Amino acid sequence: MASIEDIRAKTDDQLSADMTELKREQFNLRFQSATNQLERPARIKEVRREIARIKTLQGERARAAKA
Repeated sequence: MASIEDIRAKTDDQLSADMTELKREQFNLRFQSATNQLERPARIKEVRREIARIKTLQGERARAAKA
């Protein structure tokens, strides 16, 4: 799990790439969960929160660009 400081240090392109990768991982975790092959159930929560952190930062940057 990346800290908020690590996430803030990334560029918008890097955040978009991370978001794509996290969405892909979330999709795979859902499939593993449905087939009872999930090794770390807590990873679902971690990925979801990481996605939320990135979306929050992207929203902050978008609002700052408008102001």
